[in-house]
Amino acid sequence: MLKGNLLNLFTEEIYPAEVEIKGGLIKCIREVDEEFKNYILPGFIDAHIHIESSMLTPSRFAEAVVPHGTTAVVADPHEIANVLGISGIKYMMNDASTVPLRFFFTAPSCVPATPFETSGAVLGPREIDELLQLDDVVALGEMMNFPGVVGEDPTVLEKIKIAHQYSKPVDGHAPLLSGDDLCKYIGTGISTDHECSVMEEAMEKKRLGMKIMIREGSSAKNLEELWKVGGDFLVSDDRHPEDILQGHLNQTLKKAVQLGVDPVEAIRMVTLNPSTHYNLDNGLLSPGKRADLILVDDLENFNVKKVMINGELVAREGKALFNVKPLPIENTFHLKTLKPFNFEINPMRTTGNAKVRVIKVMEGQLLTEESEANLEIVDGALKADPEQDVLKIGVVERYGNNHVANGFVNGFSLDKGAIASSVAHDSHNIIVVGTSSEYMALAVNTLKNNRGGLVAVCDDDIHSLKLPVAGLMSTMSADEVSLQMNLLHEVVKDMGCKLVSPFMTMSFMALLVIPQLKISDQGLFDVGSFQFVDVIK
Repeated sequence: MLKGNLLNLFTEEIYPAEVEIKGGLIKCIREVDEEFKNYILPGFIDAHIHIESSMLTPSRFAEAVVPHGTTAVVADPHEIANVLGISGIKYMMNDASTVPLRFFFTAPSCVPATPFETSGAVLGPREIDELLQLDDVVALGEMMNFPGVVGEDPTVLEKIKIAHQYSKPVDGHAPLLSGDDLCKYIGTGISTDHECSVMEEAMEKKRLGMKIMIREGSSAKNLEELWKVGGDFLVSDDRHPEDILQGHLNQTLKKAVQLGVDPVEAIRMVTLNPSTHYNLDNGLLSPGKRADLILVDDLENFNVKKVMINGELVAREGKALFNVKPLPIENTFHLKTLKPFNFEINPMRTTGNAKVRVIKVMEGQLLTEESEANLEIVDGALKADPEQDVLKIGVVERYGNNHVANGFVNGFSLDKGAIASSVAHDSHNIIVVGTSSEYMALAVNTLKNNRGGLVAVCDDDIHSLKLPVAGLMSTMSADEVSLQMNLLHEVVKDMGCKLVSPFMTMSFMALLVIPQLKISDQGLFDVGSFQFVDVIK
């Protein structure tokens, strides 16, 4: 039994009530003649998140977010699927099954995300069919290959068709897509989008019937720009552990209400709306539904007092009341030791200068721009120019083919050294940014020895966070990962970087489905024309 001021999302009433629970389900809800200070809400549902981006295993993620009132997530295991395929998804499911948090999954639609990068696995229509037959797989994951949809790629369309056959929704991912192409994209039955970054884009999609997911993650924060559009979901997409420790959807709700969103509508966006869209048996307070509910202090701050999942008290006053023991996994790194020459870009001449294309980073956005720079050629190789903030960037393939691609980037502001990560969307090859080839080789080789993670090197100092679970996740707690992450951020800040989330920002430099200029293990890539371009202009 749970008592408090109940927020009824069906009638928008608030009244004192008691919720009777039996066998993990809500048996009855009764209005009572009592006075309460706290409010009963359905448990929060994050309708779109990549658990891997938290750098925590599912069980450790649950330990961190359940105390904040999150009782369910719709997780796209796209990241680990690119590394390990079906076996990686099953790892996520098995580890998730050890904790109370309710995990629903989507079948990753784009593994690999594009044919222009090397991944560790391929999920075709047969694998998608296998996954969509599972009860806990509630949708086809975000269709990032929007050029494939618009261009009527038969494999892409077959995956969408299979989802429709199982009456499961198809999530979208179509940044800046507009006009006739957007109509064609939506016309295939793709129903959501979480990539809107400006009001005009969100309104066009909303007018065409798309459900808008307003994202508030660690790197991409779109709530302040988009809240007036009247979105359907509040989602995280990608959120780092140091941010999760401060709050999850409760924090997003607080910000939404502060901006001016009606509290009832905001709460619907993390409860009733995802429940209805994905046909879940939780997220609403009604007899026969799962007894996943929370008690908060008010509808402005959303401080969570109690969390119940399946009728059991699983968190109180910010503390999880369940034990966590993450499952282990095999080593996923297969690459040779790198040398400095692997990161050199050699023009046709040995001296002088050359004009190059440069990836321009935009703080707080996944989008990049293309700029250019004139760089000096020394001993036949192009050199970075930290004074112009033009650094070297490289992607090292880690699945046994030993590809290395190099380019230049602006926005990281490193004075000296290099940073590297095995978290590099979407294929999760190793990505590295540095002021010299020597630093870059040292950073990448450190990652190889660590079986993945994040690394910062400068002078003789090496700092790292190990992520041995597919090179994406740690078995440590969110507190431990956050502590090491914060230390790394301080080191990188001391190296001159001004970005708020340098490693997360770097991880998106390899995301070939987000405009404009990106890089994969196969080369520098122009997303607008969807083709490789030369580094030297």
